[in-house]
Parts: sequence; structure tokens; C-alpha cells
Amino acid sequence: MQRTLLFKSIIVAVLMLLIGIPLMMIQSTISERMRFRDMAVRSIAADSVSEQTILGPVLVIPYSETYEQEEVLDSATKRTVLRKYVLQHRHYVYPNQLQLIGNVDTDHRYRGIHKVLVYSGLHMLTGDFVVPGLDALAREKTVSQITPGTPYISLGLSDTRGLRNFPSINWNGKAYEFKQESKLRSFQHGLHAPLVAMDLQHAESVKFSLELAIDGIERLSFIPIAKNNQVTLASKWPHPQFGGRFLPSPKERKVDQNGFSATWNISALSSNAQQQLSAMESGRKKEVATDEPVAAQAAPYLDSFSVAFIEPINVYSQADRAVKYGMLFVALTFAAFFLFEVLKSLPIHPVQYTLVGLALALFFLLLVSLSEHINFVHAYLIAGTACITLIGIYLSYALHSWKRGMGFGCALTLLYGVLFGLLQSESNALIMGSILLFAVLSAIMLVTRKVDWYQLGKSVDA
Repeated sequence: MQRTLLFKSIIVAVLMLLIGIPLMMIQSTISERMRFRDMAVRSIAADSVSEQTILGPVLVIPYSETYEQEEVLDSATKRTVLRKYVLQHRHYVYPNQLQLIGNVDTDHRYRGIHKVLVYSGLHMLTGDFVVPGLDALAREKTVSQITPGTPYISLGLSDTRGLRNFPSINWNGKAYEFKQESKLRSFQHGLHAPLVAMDLQHAESVKFSLELAIDGIERLSFIPIAKNNQVTLASKWPHPQFGGRFLPSPKERKVDQNGFSATWNISALSSNAQQQLSAMESGRKKEVATDEPVAAQAAPYLDSFSVAFIEPINVYSQADRAVKYGMLFVALTFAAFFLFEVLKSLPIHPVQYTLVGLALALFFLLLVSLSEHINFVHAYLIAGTACITLIGIYLSYALHSWKRGMGFGCALTLLYGVLFGLLQSESNALIMGSILLFAVLSAIMLVTRKVDWYQLGKSVDA
């Protein structure tokens, strides 16, 4: 390659790198807007209600254990004394069967230009407990007297501000109202319902039911605390995201444009939630999946599953992904200019390269600013049309031909169309991007396959 051609190539490469500066500034702006959106979510959660996690119900039986133990006072005289001890315990009984059927509606709340998805759910919980007898409470190593206290039902709810009703539990045919606090050491947020004293002379099965109406924001989680858990959720929101340690049963999950319905069937054999909660209640931190003290945990680390009500298109994540292709846009456009300049012997000034590059970069700023106010697809269409029209008109004069300007405009239209496809198909973005690069490289190689670059360089110098 001769000196003139080499010098022009270096200038084009440097200009392309310089265009990366405004692209990085635009990406920084997008990241800042994403932080503002997260702040809006936290602001709404602070003012109203946050994500919800449901735990329980759990039957808690307080009881005192009285026993006598002979202790040696003086080892020399072997004098002993009989001392009486009274210990306070809490016995946790988990549901044998727990069925939850819920229907969830969604809506939006706004903080300025930012909108956040909120939900309102009505859940019916039914099931049964196997209440133990006194013999299950006594310690085997001592002869003790067990005195049961007043039992209560604990229901963990991560944010009680979301309660829309005054719930009560139907326990063996009688209704008991809930009060504030769950009275669980590990999951203090929630409710508890005091029950009447129980006859624990023998084990018995007790049925229960309760209706829970709660609001929340973006995500709803459940902790499968029963021996057999069946949770069924339905909603008109067509874009759920299932998460946690358990996914809904494949044959009982349906998602379409009219909404979704899903059922989870989880047994205590596949979940450690009971063991984890018991360990956390007793303070055995070695069994807890965190280094934080049990009392300091706002949300305990228990096996759980969730459904998130997500937006199908997050404008900021889409714009962030788009701007990552910005350098590819500039590189392909500059490469086309350079080949056109060399093959057609029509000089293009570095200022013209720079102006076109800035117009390409401005597309991404227009995209994110417009998408904050209108639909992302419409914002993409308006921003793309504006930039393509501007570049097409400018190149019609720069290249001394409206046909050449329209040709470059059509090529940019195709490029923007491919980029939109990449943004819409996140899971296939890598392979689509790879095919695009291969196609562009193949086109360049085929167009220039007969070019004698040494001879071309001599003609440029001449």
C-alpha cells in the first residue's frame, strides 16, 4: 500500500476511535438513567409497599418443661441436692398439606417519567396440621412435666403495608383474627393469630383456611414450608419470570398473550425450608446460609420460589445493548466510505467522516430520550428515520449524487433493521451478530476480490 492510501487509512481509524468518545458518554448517560429508574422503584417501595414474600402458616406451641435433677454440692462429703428447673420452649408444627390458589392483577405507578409495575393479589390458603401430643414435646433424656402455653399461628409476610384485608384464619371451624408481628425470631415481619389452649393428650389433625389479599411490587415469592405444597397462580400479565429454587410443573404452566397460569408442587423431601427455619429459630447459625446474625436478617435465606411481573421491554437495558453495537455501526459505515472513496476516486474529507459518525452516535441518544416518553418500537423508528434521512441528504451533496446518498441511506436502513432484530432476540443475539459480521466481511471480500491494491495505491499517489 502506498503512502497516501496508508495515511488516509490511519486518519479513518483514528476518527473511528474518536467517535467512540461520544458513544461512551451516551452509554454513561444510559447507565445514569437506569440508576434513576432503580431509585424510582425504591422510592415507591419506601412510600407504599415492596416485594412480597409469604411464609407459612406455621403453628407455634409455647410450652414450659419442668424437671428435677440431682446435683453434687460437695464432692468430698458427696452431699447432693435435688434442684428443680423450668425451661421455656417453642415447638414448631408445619402444615401437612398446604394449598394456595391466587389470582394477581397488575398496574403501574409512576415517579416522574419512570413507571413501576405493581400487583394486587387475592390468595386462598387451605390445608391441615397434624397437632402433636405431649409425648412429642418431652425430652427423652429426662423425666419432665410439660405444661403447654397458648398456641398461635404465625404467618410471615415481608411487608404488611401491602395487606388489603383484615385476615382471620378458620381453625377447625372457628375463626381467629390475626394480630401484628409474626412472633418468629427469624422472620419477624408478618402476623400471628392466638388460638385457644389445646388438648395435647393425643395427636390430631386440624383443618384450616384463610384468605389473604396483598399488594406488592414487581416480585411475589413463596417459601414451601409444608410437607406437601401446591401453589397455583394466575394473572392476566403475559410476561412472568419464574425464579427461585423451584420452577412450576411443566405440564401445569401456561403463558400466552392473555396472561399466565402456573402450579408448583413441592414436597418437604425436595425442600430444606423446614430444617432451615427450625435452625434459624433455635439460633444454630451454622445451618443458615449467611454469615449475618439471625436477628439482623430482614429476609431469611430460605428455600423459595417466585414469580416476577416484568416489563417485556426495559427501554434502558435495550438502549444499553444497542449502544454496544455503536462502534460496529461506525466501523461499517466508515469502511463503506473508505471503499467508495478508493474505488470511485471520489475524496471524502475527514470532517465529512466525523459529521456522519456523530450523526450515527446521536441516534442512540435520541433512542433512549424518546423511549422514556413513548413506546420503544416507535422511539426506535423515529430516531432511526431521523438519522438515516439526515445522513442520506448530507451524503447526496457530499458524494455529488442523490443516488449515492440514497444508496447509503438504504444500507443504513438495513443495518438499523438488523440491529432491531438483535435487540428483540436477546437469546440469539450472539449468533445473529456473528452472521452479520461474516456477511459484511464476505461482501467486502467479494466486491474487492479483483482490486489490485498496489496499483491502486500508485494511482492515488499520482
